[in-house]
Amino acid sequence: MTTSQLVQQIKKKKSFLCIGLDVDLNKIPQHLLKEDDPIFAFNKAVIDATNHLCVAYKPNTAFYEAYGIKGWQALEKTINYINENHPEIFTIADAKRGDIGNTSTMYAKAFFEDLAFDSVTVAPYMGKDSVEPFLAFNDKHTIMLALTSNEGAFDFQTKQIDGKEVYKHVLETSKLWKNAENLMYVVGATKAEYLADIRNIIPDSFLLVPGVGAQGGNLQDVCKYGMNDNVGLLINSSRGIIYASNNEDFAQMAAHKAEALQKEMALILK
Repeated sequence: MTTSQLVQQIKKKKSFLCIGLDVDLNKIPQHLLKEDDPIFAFNKAVIDATNHLCVAYKPNTAFYEAYGIKGWQALEKTINYINENHPEIFTIADAKRGDIGNTSTMYAKAFFEDLAFDSVTVAPYMGKDSVEPFLAFNDKHTIMLALTSNEGAFDFQTKQIDGKEVYKHVLETSKLWKNAENLMYVVGATKAEYLADIRNIIPDSFLLVPGVGAQGGNLQDVCKYGMNDNVGLLINSSRGIIYASNNEDFAQMAAHKAEALQKEMALILK
């Protein structure tokens, strides 16, 4: 999917919502555990109920890898279901990979070719040769960790080198890499006050923004400082939507929570 196609979907749906599909068998409705594939059954129901309200889905691969081969098969069925039934929706493999040379190429092939995701999250700590192999794939997007929403983000990301925070060095350096136009960036919603500085460095890039909802991020603040002429934001909500209920009405309640965010986004887009 190209960036322009993503922007078209945002305008059409009046939404820049990304729903995180982070499936924990201890949290899903217990009646689903009787299914042959409870993870996929849960995802399918959530997708069927919310696809008209969001422009992206983001499975965090850890929640699938934790269940071994059955979990990986559930991830494959989930991405295939989205691609076959809702090809207009942007898909994100939240894998946070990052290694050098051929290893990164193989990670990229796994998510871009085998599973056919539109994008994958990567960690930039090992530098250019750990990210550029992902950027080499046409019409695919590499979403690089820039400034995350967790407490430990302050351990390294905001430390200063030569009077400038590390995350700013990361952003500025990444703009020089080959095929950098395929980059997007992760910026946590709980760091909304940093977004103005980030937009000075990368004014045109899309930002994946987790942390709205369960982690306490504020949508209005994120949009005030982070939105650009093409919106340029994908606001992710995971637990706040998919675990709105653990009863048989879980999909309807997920849609209710997603719709509340979508309506707020529609007002902002006006």
